Amino acid sequence: MLERHHLEILRQVKNHGSLTAAANQLCLTQSALSHTIKKLEHQLGTQVWFKEGRQIRLTAVGEHLLTTANRLLPLFEYAEHVVQQMAAGERGLVRLGMECHPCYQWLMKVVAQYLKHRPGVDIDVKQRFQFGGMNALFNYEIDLLVTPDPLQHKGVRFLPVFDYEQVLVVSQNHPFSKKRFVKPSDLSSQTLYTYPVEIDRLDIFTQFLLPKNCRPKKHKQIEATQMMLQLVAAERGVATLPMWLVKEYMATLPITAVRLGELGINKQIHLGVRTRGPDQSLANDFIEFSAAF
Repeated sequence: MLERHHLEILRQVKNHGSLTAAANQLCLTQSALSHTIKKLEHQLGTQVWFKEGRQIRLTAVGEHLLTTANRLLPLFEYAEHVVQQMAAGERGLVRLGMECHPCYQWLMKVVAQYLKHRPGVDIDVKQRFQFGGMNALFNYEIDLLVTPDPLQHKGVRFLPVFDYEQVLVVSQNHPFSKKRFVKPSDLSSQTLYTYPVEIDRLDIFTQFLLPKNCRPKKHKQIEATQMMLQLVAAERGVATLPMWLVKEYMATLPITAVRLGELGINKQIHLGVRTRGPDQSLANDFIEFSAAF
């Protein structure tokens, strides 16, 4: 029955006014074009055009099909164009999952530049503190996982894209502000603010306090970075954040950063991507761009 090439023929005949010109435009012989329409007319049980001298006149059915062609063919052409762009990595959607709240602010800087780099690509970000990142990756809910704590697993590869140091944030008037570094036992008298994340996923506990059997006097969880740092500036407690993030607030708040331990806690932001499954070209493109950013 009616197929796309029938609509193409009708459009070209209308545009060029003759079977010969339409056939040339479609890379067909005139006889092949005529045979195709004859077969269609037989299937439809009616004519789509007739000859009037040297002119081709569309019947009412032909005019209706031409109207359909003018509406549908541009949609086909646009769909093909989009698919070609997607195949070339110039268009599509990258879905990012966040396991690191402060990483969000780093990510937004990367995304702003990436969207200029790939104007046909959209970004979707899922951010939850209790985010089941690995499950989301394996269930195809996201294409990339942004995390400072990669879990090595078959079928996923993690690439480091950004180095940073985790530091203790204190008020400029805090006694610790004069120290070159703090020891785990120093925090036993302090109120410690962190993001609402399980203790076993907080570096301040896993890499600093718990190995020395130390704990802060109080541990309070706060979701908003700005609120956390306002409390620190007001000398209500201390917090741990990436050094790059602290620097952004030091110009407007009376806070400073102190190293955690003599050697500090050095971290990396990683991007995790599936190694098998649907095409990962856009995800890999984003990783390469982020690493060079």
